[in-house]
Amino acid sequence: MKIMTIVGARPQFIKAAVISRAIIEFNKNTSGQTIKELIVHTGQHYDYNMSKAFFDELDIPEPHYNLHIGGGSHGEQTGKMIEKIESVLLDNKPDWLLVYGDTNSTLAGALAASKLHIPIAHIEAGLRSFNKKMPEEINRILTDHVSTKLFCPTQTAVSNLHAENITKGIELVGDVMYDCALYYSDKVKPEMNRIISNFRLKEKSYYLATLHRPVNTDNMDRLQSILHAFDEIASPEYPVFLPLHPRTKLKIKKFALSNSPYVFIAEPVSYLQMVALEKNAKIILTDSGGMQKEAYFHRVPCLTLREETEWIETVENGWNTLVGSDTVAILSAVNKLESADRALPYNDSLYGTGESAVRILEKIIE
Repeated sequence: MKIMTIVGARPQFIKAAVISRAIIEFNKNTSGQTIKELIVHTGQHYDYNMSKAFFDELDIPEPHYNLHIGGGSHGEQTGKMIEKIESVLLDNKPDWLLVYGDTNSTLAGALAASKLHIPIAHIEAGLRSFNKKMPEEINRILTDHVSTKLFCPTQTAVSNLHAENITKGIELVGDVMYDCALYYSDKVKPEMNRIISNFRLKEKSYYLATLHRPVNTDNMDRLQSILHAFDEIASPEYPVFLPLHPRTKLKIKKFALSNSPYVFIAEPVSYLQMVALEKNAKIILTDSGGMQKEAYFHRVPCLTLREETEWIETVENGWNTLVGSDTVAILSAVNKLESADRALPYNDSLYGTGESAVRILEKIIE
């Protein structure tokens, strides 16, 4: 069986690492058919810290194709990807195309394969923010509607698909990111030691922040309001550690914004470094979907710098609070978390059992 995997952005490299590792294990243990995986990197993320570093660190096989499509508007980028992915599909004729999440690479792969009648497996299907101003929301909706197999991480995702009259090919398999969190959880101590040495951080004595979504970075008022909240939170005893996405870095420069000396700004970090930072943070503040879950996996309270989330379970379980971009709302939520005197309830099977990748392969082989 030949499977083609489309990746292009940082979160997809992490998810693809889980599936690639499962494929290698399957081939080692099978006495029947084996799986050949062809990896296609669209080039959507091309900076070393956002791309190649993940392949090196997570032992992902080198891409068989790198399409080198980065930058440009959404339409321009997606259109170029469709053209080149179609060519690769025609040359290789895979049995399945695997796409992950909700990026332009996801949609381009799904559209190219659907036109050629190649079965599509969408990993992380069914997520909805119900905000169609987000390009990710458009990408995930369209991808779900052309996919053959829809691998859902949660029951909420299954319900979202049913609400859109999608009923065939749905599989509730759990979250591959949870697989990844379990696999790497005990392998991050050296990374934490390195970060502590470089930035003089102390365990549970810093806030971890990330900021990259256009809704926050492209609007000067929202960006300024969030950064002001970081300034107010940060102190010599409890600094804010902010690995800065390239887009955010450019916008801060464009808007001539500054920050407190206790907001430690760094280049993007590797996956293992991020896991180490997440596990040892006091509170996580982010507009990233993946980090909301990872905060939950590592039992760290999270404040989401958005008005909605795809991961509603983290909110319902009390580990995640939607605070938007308002400075006062962010500060109030931080104070509330720090004054809480009770442990939050935790469901360690909310996102599966850590065997999502194995279940996905089983369903594809069936």
